[in-house]
Amino acid sequence: MIKATKVHTVGKLTEAQEQVNEFLREGYAKDHVYVLTHDRDRTERVADRTDAEQIGVDEEGLGTAVANLFRSRGNELRAQMRALGISPEAAERLEREMDNDKIVVIGWGGEQYDEDRYDPHITYYPPYVL
Repeated sequence: MIKATKVHTVGKLTEAQEQVNEFLREGYAKDHVYVLTHDRDRTERVADRTDAEQIGVDEEGLGTAVANLFRSRGNELRAQMRALGISPEAAERLEREMDNDKIVVIGWGGEQYDEDRYDPHITYYPPYVL
C-alpha cells in the first residue's frame, strides 16, 4: 500500500476522473482515493461519477465526525482534511479553492491524524509554498 499522501486540485469532473485513475494506477487502494467539493451534493455526484470515496467516519474518526454535525461546511471540510494529515494552513487554502468551485482529489497514505499533528510530506498539485 502507498504510504505517501498526495493532494490535487482540479477544475472539472473529467480532470477529477483522470486524477482518480492516476492514483489507482500508482497503487493507491480504491478506498483511499477521495474527492471533496464545497457542496455535499456535488461531492456525492463527483464521487459517484469518478468511483472515488468520500471522507467518512473511518477516516476522520468518531469524535471528528460527531463534531462535524455542529460545524459549518467550511469547518467540516477543514476537519476532514486535517484527519488525513493536511496541515491547518493547507486545509484553509484548499477550502478556499473549493469555495471557487474546485474539486480536491486526495490519494491518502492511510495514517489518521488528530488535531495537533499533520503530515509534512504531503505532495500538493498545483504546488505551492506555505
